[in-house]
Amino acid sequence: MPDRIDDDLPPHTIESTLASFARTPLPTHPPRVLVLYGSLREKSFSRYLAEECVRVLTRFGAEVRLFDPRGLPVFDRQSFDLPKVRELRELSDWSEAHVWVSPEQHGAMTAAFKNQIDWLPLNTGAVRPTQGRTLAVLEVSGGSQSFNAVNQMRVLGRWMRMFTIPNQSSVPKAFDEFDQEGRMKPSSYRDRVVDVMEELFRMTLLLRTQVDVLTTRYSEEKERRQLGALKPALGVGPKE
Repeated sequence: MPDRIDDDLPPHTIESTLASFARTPLPTHPPRVLVLYGSLREKSFSRYLAEECVRVLTRFGAEVRLFDPRGLPVFDRQSFDLPKVRELRELSDWSEAHVWVSPEQHGAMTAAFKNQIDWLPLNTGAVRPTQGRTLAVLEVSGGSQSFNAVNQMRVLGRWMRMFTIPNQSSVPKAFDEFDQEGRMKPSSYRDRVVDVMEELFRMTLLLRTQVDVLTTRYSEEKERRQLGALKPALGVGPKE
């Protein structure tokens, strides 16, 4: 047993950390963003807002994928080979950033949105597959402005070890904020959506090259030294 807690610390110094930042190559591909929304209705204001996010991010130069949650089964911890489940997980693995959009229902995010998050694995070999991704959270509501859903999504993002950006968007009385084609009308609410997408785009550019540096943990490095690898974790694939 070491006499002091720091006798067992890994040989990471400020200099080696700075060196890790300095030698990280800069990727040249556009930021890859996955957009999720929380409604199954044909006329869905959360989908309209998600599509607006796609348009804005695409204009900034991101490569964006919008996942359609219709057909995704209720999370049952076993149907991992179904096409919609595989599609969602593969898109999450592909992504470097997420945008989450949910309606507020009974003061909370919808079950349709939470179901998508439940299908994303918590762990793969003791590492969270969403670890280090940037995240933006937005919500729509039918009444006055509220922040219950975005606050809940922030908790989820922290649990998934994502970097949730400071800015967020809450669109009240969403039925007044979109035209007949589902496009968001010019307003201060749309300006905020553009602000949030711009911040996500920039934060993704800044952080995506430094994920390993920012998410390396003492406990995981200690486990690798002792066992040669991270031990299998609960919550992996069909054994979840």
